[in-house]
Formats: sequence, C-alpha cells, structure tokens
Amino acid sequence: MKKKVCLGVAIVSLWSAGNVFAQGEIDAYKFSQSELSGTARYMSMGGAFGALGGDISGMGANPAGLGIYRSSEIVTTLSVSSAKTNTDWAGTTMDESKTKFNFDNIAYVGYFPTGNDEGLVGWNVGFSYNRAMNFNRRYQMGRGAGGYSLSDYIAAISNRDGATGNNLLSSDSYDPYMSQNWLSVLGYDSYIISSSNPSQAGGFYSSFGENADNLWEVQQADLYVHENGAIDKYNFSLATNISNTVFLGATLAVTDLNYHLTSVYDEDFGYGDGQTTSDHLYWDNYSSVDGTGYAFNLGVIVRPCDFLRLGVAYNSPTWYKITDYHTAEAGATINGYTDAQGTQNVNSNVSTPDGAYTEYRLRTSDRWIFSAAAILGQTALISVDYELSRYNSMHLSAWNGYDWSGDELYDNEYIAQDFRVGSMLKVGAEIKVTPQFAVRFGGAWQNTPVNSSLLYNESDGVASLVEVSTASTRTAYTVSRNTGYATFGLGYRFTPNFYADLACVYRIQKEDAYPFSNVFDSEGLPIVESNPASLKTNTTKVSLTLGYKF
Repeated sequence: MKKKVCLGVAIVSLWSAGNVFAQGEIDAYKFSQSELSGTARYMSMGGAFGALGGDISGMGANPAGLGIYRSSEIVTTLSVSSAKTNTDWAGTTMDESKTKFNFDNIAYVGYFPTGNDEGLVGWNVGFSYNRAMNFNRRYQMGRGAGGYSLSDYIAAISNRDGATGNNLLSSDSYDPYMSQNWLSVLGYDSYIISSSNPSQAGGFYSSFGENADNLWEVQQADLYVHENGAIDKYNFSLATNISNTVFLGATLAVTDLNYHLTSVYDEDFGYGDGQTTSDHLYWDNYSSVDGTGYAFNLGVIVRPCDFLRLGVAYNSPTWYKITDYHTAEAGATINGYTDAQGTQNVNSNVSTPDGAYTEYRLRTSDRWIFSAAAILGQTALISVDYELSRYNSMHLSAWNGYDWSGDELYDNEYIAQDFRVGSMLKVGAEIKVTPQFAVRFGGAWQNTPVNSSLLYNESDGVASLVEVSTASTRTAYTVSRNTGYATFGLGYRFTPNFYADLACVYRIQKEDAYPFSNVFDSEGLPIVESNPASLKTNTTKVSLTLGYKF
C-alpha cells in the first residue's frame, strides 16, 4: 500500500464539514470556568462579597453591592502570578512552572444621591474591566513501558467510524479533510495506523501493534502542554438604594475569550534487531480560540438590621460566538514496515491544512449566589457566599445557532451525562487594627462538577467509566477535581480618599491528565484503556490595588 500525502488547497472554513472538526464537552467546561479574581480586598477575603457589597468586583457577582457606595471611586489592580505544576504518571514525576505579570482590573463607580432619607436614596453606576480567568500554565508528563498507544486509540476510533483506508488518503484530486474524521486522516496518512484491507470499512490497527510485523510495545511516552490566554469581562452596572434597607442591582457583561494551546506528544517503541534508530511517533497540536459573548447579572441585598446583610444573585450563562483555529502535525518512524506492497522503512511527516478554522456557539453554565455578612461594629466583619453553577446545562451549537446534527448532537448529551451542579463556598473576614490599617483573610472551596464516572479511581487504579469527546485531532485533555483557595491581605488608608490594598492568594487545583480517552464498544466493554497522570497546579498570586474615593 502506497500512501500519497498531498493536502492540496488549504481549507479556510470547515463549519460545513460536520463532525470532522466538532467541539467537545471538555472545551465547553474549560470556557465556562472562572477563578478568584478582582480587587485585592475582594481576593484577600475569599471573594465573599455577595452580601457585603461596597467593592467593584461585586459587579461580576451581585451587582446590588454597588448600591452600598456612598461616594464615587476609581480603582485599578496589578498582579504577578506563578503557576507550578507537578505530574505523576505511572510513578514518573515531572515539574514545570510559569510566572506572569497581569493587569487585572480597572473600574469606576459613580454615586448620585437623590437627597432623600427614605425611599429612593441614591443611584450608582459602574464600569469595570476584570480578568475573570487566566489560562497561563505549562505542564509535562511522562511514563515508561506498557499501556496502550495513541495509535491504538486512533485505530479504534477509525474502526468505529466505519472509514476505509482509501477514503482517508489524500491526493491531488481528493482532500479527505473535507469529509472524514481529521483524527483518522492524520493518523493514516502519517502511517501511525494501518489497514488490513484499504477498500473495506474497518480493519485498522496500530502500525506498532500486534497486528503489524514488529511487535514492539510503548517503551516511553511523553506529553508537553503549554496554555495561555484569558477570559476578560467588561461590566456595565446600575444599582439603587431603597431606604438604606434594600439594594437592587443589574449588570450587563461583555466577555472576551482568548485561548492558545500547544501540545506535543511522543511515543518511543525502542529498537529491534539490527536497528540504528528507534520506532516512534509524534502527535502535535496547535490551537487558537477567540470568542465574544454577553451575559447579565441580577441581585438584591437586604439589611434587616444594622449588623446583618443578606444577599441573593443570579448570573446568567454567557452566550459565546467562538472561532477555533487549529493545525496539527504527526509523523512516524518505523523500521521494516510491511504491507501488501512489501517492506520499507517509514519516516513520515504530515500536517493538517493551513488556515483551517471552525465557528460554533457555546452557552456556559449559569450561577446562583446566596450570601450573608455580619458587620461587627466598626472593627470587624465576616462574610459567607455559597454558589451553585449548573454545568450540566452547558450547550454547544453550530455557528448559526442551530443544534448540530449527526455525531455532534451527542456532545450535549455527554455534557448532561458527565457534569452536574457544582458548588463553591467562600468565606472572608476583615479586622481593622486601627482606623487606617486592616487585616483580611479567607478561603474558598470549589467542588468538582464532574460526575464520578468521568474521574479516575486513584485507590484501585481503575480508569474512568466513560469516553470523553474531544475536538478535531486534539486528544489530550484534563478532568478537574476539587479546587481550594487560601487568601490573606492587608489594607491601608493613607488619606480619607486614597488607599492601597495588598492580597496573596494560594490556589491548589487537582486534575486527571489524559493523553487520549478510553474507547468502549457498543456493550460498554473497553477497547482502549488510558490511565491518566495526576496533575496538581499550585498558583501563588500577589495583587496590589490602588483606589481613590471622591
């Protein structure tokens, strides 16, 4: 069998090609997340400001807190963060780190009193830019001999799709990237998988596996991932104060999404008799995602007595329009590759078309926030927020807003099956040591919204019980476990108008990191099993906020 690798004319838009470039549940979850971010005071108290108010970061949670203001204010926040990652994959540990300076927010609050002591006491308007999510990190993972190969995964997916080898071959007159699964096309054209009969459906197997003449198993596997980008929000808020007892607020949020991914995966199969180079494969992906969206927040704070405040807020989903630019490269080195045409040495290097992109829409999860705060005289306060986010309501659709047909229709079913309502508890406190100097501390705990069937069982080494849908040729993904925050901060008021706040936030996030998914047959039995690495990301962030009241 001779494979002619000719990609032809670059594809400039692939949205009409259906499942060849569809998005998956992992992307939906990644872009639905947020992290503890805002002013230094907000972060140092664990973000528990849903009932407390009086901070510009509240515009992104409970905008009724804007009504607490009794003066106008302008603030800005700068930060430096260091993300350190550690992986353990089958006993092999690896570390990575990345440090980055950020401009986190700038905001303005305007206070317009009515002159009334009862009824409508005043209006507040606000504008803020805030970095809601930071994707910047690097991690790497590696393991020794044993386990399934990426080539086994690609062969299993290709067999289940019913593809034929002839349909996956590129030529001067035919480009399979317009009609076939990208994963299968790249795997077949790079010789990573082979076919026992190219004219018939199925029959694919790993070129390095037991159905090939060389019987080498994986001796070493390595994955390197570099992520960067952010989710930025622009909030436009309006709030009112009714008799200093009830505070109402609303926010319109415009969101900018920017995400870049580079993943490099390699497998080495060792040396055979007389070989001077080892058999190996590589699988590299490069993705750039841009999106814009909008959302709204509604909230109320009630002060039944001077020392107690109660709040509730609803944060709508963000409705995104997203464009995903993607390229991938793959290759194989095989000594003594044998097929119907004879034996040859393979050294392949192929790539997907340049300039390819897909457009789609995403509706993220919505969120309810229930809050309480106690004001203890002039010297201390305690605040608690409890958030519920419906991650099982995330929804993917085509660029025109209609639901996908075919295989992509199942992506939303996978979301409903694999995700549930997630919760987050935030607690914060502030103590004024002097009228000018304050000490703050807090914490937050986010429970994973991932159902247990999707998680790797660490106690007995059992893989997850479901298969994960990923996009295009991207096979590597992470499954989030619980996330915890510990926060501390200081505040000092230099004059009645000018102040500075400092915060330190320590974040621990645990995930399962997979090079590729498990694959199951129609009866739920595993065809390919993929055991993940445990991935821990420790992020330390120091923020400085400068504010001026007038």
